[in-house]
Amino acid sequence: MPKVLVVGGGAAGMMAAISAKVNGAEVVVLERNSRVGKKILATGNGRCNYTNINLSIDNYHGKNPKFAYSCLSKFGVAETIDFFERLGIAPTVEEDGRVFPLSFQSSSVLDVLRFELEDLDIQVLTNSFVKDINKKGNKFELLLEDEKRIYGDKVILATGGKAAPHTGSDGSGYDLAKSMGHSIVEIFPGLVQLKLEGDIFKQVDGVKFVGTAGLYEGNQLIKEDRGDILFTNYGISGPPILQLSRTALEYLNKNKDIRLKVSIIDTKTKDELFNYLLYRFGFMPRKTIEKGLIGLINKRLILPILKAINIDKDKKIAYLTNDEVMKLAEILTNWRFKISGSKSFKDAQVTAGGVNTDEIDSSTMESKLVDGLFFAGEIVDIDGDCGGFNLQWAWSSGYVAGTNSTLG
Repeated sequence: MPKVLVVGGGAAGMMAAISAKVNGAEVVVLERNSRVGKKILATGNGRCNYTNINLSIDNYHGKNPKFAYSCLSKFGVAETIDFFERLGIAPTVEEDGRVFPLSFQSSSVLDVLRFELEDLDIQVLTNSFVKDINKKGNKFELLLEDEKRIYGDKVILATGGKAAPHTGSDGSGYDLAKSMGHSIVEIFPGLVQLKLEGDIFKQVDGVKFVGTAGLYEGNQLIKEDRGDILFTNYGISGPPILQLSRTALEYLNKNKDIRLKVSIIDTKTKDELFNYLLYRFGFMPRKTIEKGLIGLINKRLILPILKAINIDKDKKIAYLTNDEVMKLAEILTNWRFKISGSKSFKDAQVTAGGVNTDEIDSSTMESKLVDGLFFAGEIVDIDGDCGGFNLQWAWSSGYVAGTNSTLG
């Protein structure tokens, strides 16, 4: 019976531990926090969106996104829903295919995983930070921060990335991987708010609307998403922005000029909106343009928009030119901003980049460089879109790593 040491007690680590134990191994989980699964509690706004029925390989990113395919096909959405249902999680499917526990509590998912660790008699060592890893012959030696040494036959690194460091993910797993000869694809925050250039953001901080956001390089649309968008004092946030952030930062890191297009009104084309504005303004020729926009867009956006297109707020609607009305239609459907960066790992939901997938066997999650060393979850250069895809990667890669760690 092999002894499997799982470094990290998050989603991927717990799944790896359970899979290894069920497959006949002796398992020890080493978790740096005082309890396992801290990050799970924050997922899905505390409701735990644990998978997505609309999953496809296109929801994943990295140097080689197709690397994820093997794990996802071995333990996919159906297997995940079934696994958790057997543990007690009744699933419910919401918009966009997101799957939540019917209790709508992240703690439910964490609780049933913890109960399973206990029921399987898996040893969990909390407050155990692994600071070094060595392989001596066929045995691995883990050195803990308190100078304790733990020995095992196989090791699964499931330490997470660098996002949300308050949950214990501070990037230390990358150092362990590097010490074993692995290379790290450059990491940066994923699913994170974007910083924009401009001086309007203190004025519009907190303004929320349903609209469309798109990334452009020149006039080329790269990617877009629709939903609740929120202006902030540093730039912009909301689910569509988080979805676009990874691609935006990827382009920025390559020194490409990437712009964000925001459509505050996305239910009409520019020309349709122009015609509507002419119709609307026909009712109110004596009003100022500032007053004439109330009821069309959020009041706090009116002055910054008028300033951006150089129209006097006190100008009477009767004296607006067609060119000025067209400028209004343009900015309301196509407001462009220069992206200057993003918020930090502290604010990010996931880490982009990680252990180079060229050095990992996609069908087993075993290192190609060190026999008996496995990887699972966010530490690997695979990250998913918002909507349950990152947790699905944790379950899938954890299952494959855990199962294969007991073989050979």
